[in-house]
Amino acid sequence: MNRRAYLAGLGVAATAGCVAGAFETTNSRARPVVDDRPDAVYRPTHQEGMRVVGTRLAGDLTVAVTYSYPHRFWTVERSDDGWTTARTAVEQDDAVHLMAVPFHEPTGTVVPSAGLSAAVTRDGSLVSQEVVYPMLSQRMGVHYGTNVPLPGDGDYEVTVRVGGTSVRRYGGLAGLSGDPATATVSFAYRAAERDDIDYEQFDRAGARDAVPPASMAALPDGRVPASLPGDRLWRGSLGDARFVAVRLDADRFGGSYLAVSAQTPYNRLPIPGFGLSARVDGDETRLRPALDPELGAHYGARLDRPPTDARLTVDVPAQVARHEGYETAFLATGTPDLV
Repeated sequence: MNRRAYLAGLGVAATAGCVAGAFETTNSRARPVVDDRPDAVYRPTHQEGMRVVGTRLAGDLTVAVTYSYPHRFWTVERSDDGWTTARTAVEQDDAVHLMAVPFHEPTGTVVPSAGLSAAVTRDGSLVSQEVVYPMLSQRMGVHYGTNVPLPGDGDYEVTVRVGGTSVRRYGGLAGLSGDPATATVSFAYRAAERDDIDYEQFDRAGARDAVPPASMAALPDGRVPASLPGDRLWRGSLGDARFVAVRLDADRFGGSYLAVSAQTPYNRLPIPGFGLSARVDGDETRLRPALDPELGAHYGARLDRPPTDARLTVDVPAQVARHEGYETAFLATGTPDLV
């Protein structure tokens, strides 16, 4: 798959050594993927630190841009017998894994459905233009990311275009604009500084567990609240995803509301990209992605009356790219088992 438009206008001979050095550094550290991975969340082979490039406003959202080593990730694909993930390997010209997190700063809510793209320029010339994948990682939670080529040390600008969001928004997020916007941050890249980013390998790789999310002052926590508002209807599990259904009755929802929070185990990170439906008191109801300061990113539906029975169906698994440790989970469809 052609992931990028790359303009090598700064000289192939000059950049070849820098690119090869980045490739060798990354691949000399990366351990092979665990052979006997469970069909569930597992502890990855390693964890990486990251550097914050900067934060800027893009319309109503704040966009934080960070980077780390280029690394493998997985995208979701349809297979003959269901759904699977396909690995995207590190390419020879990849210099960094560029990440962007769009969030609503007043409420601290990360916005998972914003359709980001990124362009990297140097001295006014385009270096790389990428469609940035919506992603999920144990360290970063919901973010957008991709591997990016850079032709050596220098000063760059990263322009992130937020495509806007069409998901339903409630409470303090109700006035959030859905229009596209851009943010540009300056980026002083030095390969030696990238190579100083923390890199830790794990002995228990493949165990059913997760590393804790990173704590960074520039970013919101990103976790689902430990206690959701409303009356809990049930809690279930499917494909190692956790689903919590609550019933609320509040003016901001226009009355009775069914909310389902899809979460990762261990870290309570929201999982975007599911296609969910519910059978509510005998009637089929589609659950749509939504944002609310108290619920976070969730799936919900307005109801004519308070439900007495609501049974969830996962119609489509989470259509979100994954870092290592999540690529074998969240791929099942059907009805969650109650826990």
